Amino acid sequence: MKTKSKHLLTDDIPSLLKQIAIPASTGMFFNTMYNVVDTFYAGLISTQAISALSLSFMIFFTIIGLGYGFSSAITALIGNASGKSKKFLASLYAHKGIFFMQILAVALTIIGFIISPTLFKILGASGEYLETSLSYINVILTGTIFFMTNFALNAILVSRGDTKSYRNTLIFGFFANLILNPLFIYGFWFIPAMGISGIAFATVLIQVLNNIYMLKKVLETKLIHFENLKYFYPHLKIYKDFIIQGIPSSMNMLIMAIGSIILMYFVTLYGVKAVAGYGIGFRVEQLMLLPALGLSSAVLSIISNNFGAKKYDRVQETLNTALKYGFYISTFGIIFLYIFGKLIISQFDSDLEVIRYGLDYLLVEVWIFYAYVILFICVSTLQAIKKPKMILYIALYRQIIAKYLVAYILVVWLALDYFYLWFGILVMIYSAAIFAYFYTQNLLKNVGVK
Repeated sequence: MKTKSKHLLTDDIPSLLKQIAIPASTGMFFNTMYNVVDTFYAGLISTQAISALSLSFMIFFTIIGLGYGFSSAITALIGNASGKSKKFLASLYAHKGIFFMQILAVALTIIGFIISPTLFKILGASGEYLETSLSYINVILTGTIFFMTNFALNAILVSRGDTKSYRNTLIFGFFANLILNPLFIYGFWFIPAMGISGIAFATVLIQVLNNIYMLKKVLETKLIHFENLKYFYPHLKIYKDFIIQGIPSSMNMLIMAIGSIILMYFVTLYGVKAVAGYGIGFRVEQLMLLPALGLSSAVLSIISNNFGAKKYDRVQETLNTALKYGFYISTFGIIFLYIFGKLIISQFDSDLEVIRYGLDYLLVEVWIFYAYVILFICVSTLQAIKKPKMILYIALYRQIIAKYLVAYILVVWLALDYFYLWFGILVMIYSAAIFAYFYTQNLLKNVGVK
């Protein structure tokens, strides 16, 4: 019987992409709907609560981004070791990856508590607005270790081609969130009314429950065990591998968070309702990007194993097929959101001005879907072949340098309407995607992929 890693080396590429990407995309759909539920309940509290959630999302995204970046590194390293049939090395990466992520979580929690008040003030929060934002993010920061543990456990499973287990946790999380949010927001029986902090408390509790399930699934892979706890201990060489492989991808995600803060700063110049509209539009947009993100997870899993096994023809086929599928999905997403975008946005806030801001954002942003597909898949490919350095430079360009210049020129210097800001972002992201595509293809040729 074929093991999961052998399965990744021999099965038909289009079938593998579907088998891995569909569960991943389904899970991400429920994860995004989870965020939509949070936004919906925040809207029931107040428009200010939605804005507070949008501000807090910048720090939350930093945590998630770093977790995703380093978990991708762990997946790539385990996948490459498995492709080379180095089972013991793969097991070491798995054991030490879990503790590495937990150490990272403690550091992020401390840093988050220190910087969040100042950051929110810079972004214009004060008084009750500031207190509302902090009451949410402080609970999230307390639960960071549970988020990071799940990232580490999922990294191990993805390296084996298993995206179904994480999908299951995300589906469970969505339905649990539907029940827990109102309980913690408004209170019930012995549970006190927590307001917006109840949304965060529900999120952390769900992560704790998912930790238990994910650990069970990882133990079934036999990659980790508790027979010798020394396997979990820090190891400088392996931690160095995590850092070398993970820093570019993690910095990519961190830079994305910084870029989001930069963009949020310019959006705040249009007012609180623009922030609320942008926050809603952003979450709606993510729904259509989920299949592309699922494809990127599949690409990382398949290419890391096949590159380790030196099956270079399968590496190129995976990249090309994933891009083709991604373009099909993007076309559907554009059509869908042009038809239903306004209706969806209006479900979260009845304020006509908030709806207009959300729709202005969405109707331009959907045309960037093709560029996002290229970026997601090329970044996963570079991570999988252990050549992640350029990921950092692409991120610096599109998330900080070009984004700041475009936003400053359009919003401050030319004082154009909110709508035109997103046209500038569109041009900037396409330029990054085109470069990423040609760079990745050229690099694949240089490392032996024809």
